[in-house]
Amino acid sequence: MSKEYRTIEEVSGPLVLVRDVEGVTYDELGEIELVNGERRRCKVLEVNGTNALVQLFESSAGINLSNSKARFTGKSMRLGVSKDMLSRVFDGLGRPIDGGPEIIPDERLDINGRPMNPAARNYPMEFIQTGVSAIDGLNTLVRGQKLPVFSASGLPHAQLAAQIARQATVRGTNEPFAVVFAAMGITFEESDFFVNSFRETGAIDRTVMFVNLANDPAIERIATPRMALTAAEYLAFTLGMHVLVIMTDITNYADALREVSAARKEVPGRRGYPGYMYTDLASMYERAGRLKGKDGSITLIPILSMPEDDKTHPIPDLTGYITEGQIILSRELYRKNIMPPINVLPSLSRLKDKGIGEGKTRADHANTMNQLFAAYARGMEARELMVILGEAALTDIDKLYAKFAERFEKEYVSQGFETCRTIEETLTIGWKLLSTLPRSELKRIDDKYLDMYYGK
Repeated sequence: MSKEYRTIEEVSGPLVLVRDVEGVTYDELGEIELVNGERRRCKVLEVNGTNALVQLFESSAGINLSNSKARFTGKSMRLGVSKDMLSRVFDGLGRPIDGGPEIIPDERLDINGRPMNPAARNYPMEFIQTGVSAIDGLNTLVRGQKLPVFSASGLPHAQLAAQIARQATVRGTNEPFAVVFAAMGITFEESDFFVNSFRETGAIDRTVMFVNLANDPAIERIATPRMALTAAEYLAFTLGMHVLVIMTDITNYADALREVSAARKEVPGRRGYPGYMYTDLASMYERAGRLKGKDGSITLIPILSMPEDDKTHPIPDLTGYITEGQIILSRELYRKNIMPPINVLPSLSRLKDKGIGEGKTRADHANTMNQLFAAYARGMEARELMVILGEAALTDIDKLYAKFAERFEKEYVSQGFETCRTIEETLTIGWKLLSTLPRSELKRIDDKYLDMYYGK
């Protein structure tokens, strides 16, 4: 039986100081028992000599210093994993909340995981089809990649997340594919939207969901993504599945980190976030990838809403350093009713060249991708000129490009949240748009592909 302590000294917000403890270690789980027998779970944040600073998972209201007891379990936080997790919904601490039975675990894993040794990683190469043209055609997602979505408040990133989770597949193989979905600090309506969206389309059968609501404690929010990644590691590296992990919203996670850091009176860094936020985010993001000698893989799409639409804010800034590119949503496109409002020019997938071409997507993919980028960029310039100088100042070719940009947004980028396009359909739409420009303008495309597809 673990030892009980009646030496609770002070309570400050979610933090409780317990004096004269023995053998208690960092990150260990414990519980505080109140006078009425109620128990509240907690975790050790700091051990200083014989003092332990613990953080409560629930509120600290009603804790009487002289009559409450603390005890420690000697274990860190673990998640019981098994194949039966698929099609289930859990809370941020891994407890089922869908009314189904408890999971009987095959094993219990430490949620802090093991960061991958860079030398043991395989290079991400295989194409993942999300069914979204602006991603598949122009900023291709590759198996084992970390590709964040930078959104902003009020933009439909939840719909995009649900769409990718429902539609994503690895083409040409019948390898087992699963989605692990972690939602942090979302409202009950959003949680409902995700669960129903997956149930209606049957995608729930291959999905494991972890949902942490906005009114759940901050410490639980910090555990949620780690719970999700632990489940993903088990599915990928023990069961050999290909796992897509989608996390929304990393901004809520970082705010919880800041809240805990402030309660511990740590020295704040940029905008009040703790100085170790970079290493904290990296310790999560770097758990994605492919391991040599293992069949499975983890591909990660973290979604974050940029405060004040500012991509130099610490959260998107640090995320951009650690991950391989970013998909940026644009308020301007959203106002024009372009759905999903993906702004392809500043978006980037650093590994896209590795996942496209002959045998993966199609031989003409790289050429058309470069040409579409170039034509759209020129169309945007022409549109800006038109605003400043008026249409009369534009040359005929400029007018063509301006028209191209308009059609590109409406026909290529905009597809709604219910449409799933194969990569062939996406490439066909690309050729249809490029065929509106004179053939002599398409300098980035090989003649053999022009002969095959131009104007067809």
